[in-house]
Amino acid sequence: MPPLAADEFLAIAAEVIRGTDLAAVHECLSAYNEATIVLEKANIVEIIRRLKADDRTRLNALVDINAIDWFESGREPRFDVVYHLYSYKTFDRLRLRCPVSEQSGQNNIDSICELWSGANFMERETFDMFGIVFNNHPDMRRIIMPDNWEGHPLRKDFPLGGSESFYYKQDTHEYAGEPNDLVPRIRVQESDV
Repeated sequence: MPPLAADEFLAIAAEVIRGTDLAAVHECLSAYNEATIVLEKANIVEIIRRLKADDRTRLNALVDINAIDWFESGREPRFDVVYHLYSYKTFDRLRLRCPVSEQSGQNNIDSICELWSGANFMERETFDMFGIVFNNHPDMRRIIMPDNWEGHPLRKDFPLGGSESFYYKQDTHEYAGEPNDLVPRIRVQESDV
């Protein structure tokens, strides 16, 4: 059985979501045969649980979790947390977007690690790169950048190419013991390395 057209699947998925929370759905979008639902972050765990279990949708695979930064457009809330879901039964795909604010204390969304253990690393990467906190996550810490790294590299206001390179060296390395007042170079291109 081939997947449904995006518009058809979108209507079914929106109906399933509205069964959980009537006010959750902000917008249903269909473009290039891709279905996207923009919804409130409040009941995201229950909404995804229902999309996973309902016989009409059977979205039983989590493909990806990431975020979009709308900094340049000036939109508030600034971020969207994006979930890509797939059904091995019906071969349908669905993208969920949940707006999340940049404000401290509001830059969070509930973790879906209880539904898919693979969400663990995807949520940690989104936290590391965008600074979005996932509530009830079993291990919310950086996964890519060093623990002492300041900022979140995939935010649109992160300085481009202006991050100082720092030196990692072992005591046996020939340049070990450089003075503390050494000014690190700023890497411009690969040939400067």
